[in-house]
Amino acid sequence: MRNFAHTMINVVALVQVKAFARQEGLFLALLWIASFLLMIYMPMSSWGSLMALSTPFFVGWRLSSFRNDALQGTISFKRGLAFSCYTFFYASLIFAVAQFIYFRYFDHGAMLSMLSTNVTTLQQAYKTSGIDDTEALKYMKDGMEMIGMMSPIQIVFVFMMQNLFIGSLLSLPIAFFCKKKTQQLSN
Repeated sequence: MRNFAHTMINVVALVQVKAFARQEGLFLALLWIASFLLMIYMPMSSWGSLMALSTPFFVGWRLSSFRNDALQGTISFKRGLAFSCYTFFYASLIFAVAQFIYFRYFDHGAMLSMLSTNVTTLQQAYKTSGIDDTEALKYMKDGMEMIGMMSPIQIVFVFMMQNLFIGSLLSLPIAFFCKKKTQQLSN
């Protein structure tokens, strides 16, 4: 009977974590969409990059809110890790749908043009610094050609896998820093 009750508690806890992670995944996806659009349409602005770099802090903030509001201020590392991983998973799915719509209907080569401009700028910076850029630029141009040959679903799949991988790695320190155990009262 004890194992059954313990299993039921874990199932309820997992359902709760997943429900909150779905909501937070939506907000994270909105952050990523705004960041992505800023990077595409305003490549000289650093706002898009700053928004992308704020991802672990955003997830940590949302995990702390979940801990404090839904769990009365305590959360284990495992539950925090599950929350973070699920948040990144749901955000990656939503962001992939948004990216697919963008690449399928709105891009018309804008991303490839931005990448080409960045490579040209990098090439000029290398020349100014006196750095031999032949091999590095060859790899960049090959990568751009490969991206240009990919279909929208292939590009989105690459981004989604990248988001899932980086999200799973970031979930470890986020869960570690946001865990909080109950305080033992001394008699």
